[in-house]
Amino acid sequence: MKGSCLCGTVAFESDGPAADFVLDHCSRCRKSTGSAFFAELVVPLAGFQWVRGESAIRVYEAPVRETPPGYQRAFCTQCGSPVPMIHSAHGLVSIPAGSLDDDPGVRPQRHIFVDAKAPWFSIEDSLPKFGRK
Repeated sequence: MKGSCLCGTVAFESDGPAADFVLDHCSRCRKSTGSAFFAELVVPLAGFQWVRGESAIRVYEAPVRETPPGYQRAFCTQCGSPVPMIHSAHGLVSIPAGSLDDDPGVRPQRHIFVDAKAPWFSIEDSLPKFGRK
């Protein structure tokens, strides 16, 4: 699995299989992507590597709403594109599906946080739907 940001400054690859592929409808994910949901793959950290541009990545952390940690999103400082977010404590990496340059070989598995979905968007596929996570 290979990917990059909009301007190409940041590039990454992962050889680990996707442990999860979700469509997240929470309000923070909608705002951070500017879309109806955040399409996110989760892969093992062990098989992930930055190809270039790691120094151009910054992480924004929104305030904690319920329990720590705060909501975090990684982005390229050159173009603002979302890029993978490393969760070292869990040994996982969250990859924005839109940043992929090739087919990951898996498809979304479920919708999450549908209780918070945008009122103007209708979920019309047959994937399982979960109100929270």
